[in-house]
Amino acid sequence: MFKFFEPNKIFVITSRAQKYVLFLFIVVLSIGLMEALIISPEDYKQSHAVRIMYVHVPAAWIALGIFSCLALLSIVSFIFKNKNLSLISKSLAPSGFVFNVIALVTGAIWGKPTWGTWWAWDARITSMLILALFYLMYLLAWRIYEDEEKVIKITSMIAILGAINIPIIKFSVDWWNSLHQSASINVFSNTSIHASMLIPLGIMTAAFTLFSILIFLMKYNTELIKLKTKGLNRL
Repeated sequence: MFKFFEPNKIFVITSRAQKYVLFLFIVVLSIGLMEALIISPEDYKQSHAVRIMYVHVPAAWIALGIFSCLALLSIVSFIFKNKNLSLISKSLAPSGFVFNVIALVTGAIWGKPTWGTWWAWDARITSMLILALFYLMYLLAWRIYEDEEKVIKITSMIAILGAINIPIIKFSVDWWNSLHQSASINVFSNTSIHASMLIPLGIMTAAFTLFSILIFLMKYNTELIKLKTKGLNRL
């Protein structure tokens, strides 16, 4: 079982996967941009400002998804003491933070023509800002603490505590009065967004997902190289 976690064997797989993910990302992003900027219609109320949605919404989804993964990996790593899971979490966090920041910035840009203000202490906006702070604490902890066992415990606690904020972000528009509209896409009920907008939104989400995987692979490969230079045979 431990042979599977040897850095050399993992590095062979992840280094090869990187170029394929890059190719797919470029293809999917090109199609997504064409759909989002040219083919998809303008909104009857928001006009062309609605196109910010094709960046803002996927970025927010991915930021939430990655932090959920951090929390899950942290729980499993905490229980089974598997350092590889901690390494995966560490490699996932930068892309999650980047997309969190993108979601906040594009939300502000979208908010100006839609709400008439760059920023409002709306429940969802505030909870997304709190998520960014958890991401920042998680990343800083890896920078500050040198003791491996200590940093794994601290980052695991940050991820697990931060996960409490995930359902708050999701249901904030239902629990409080919010500038945000309620969810337009529902898995278990009718989706209110038209297919002409849903398709480019899905393609851009796929493109951003591939980009987050690409960042993860680059970071993960760097961490594996560090392990190799330290002379460690397994994780």
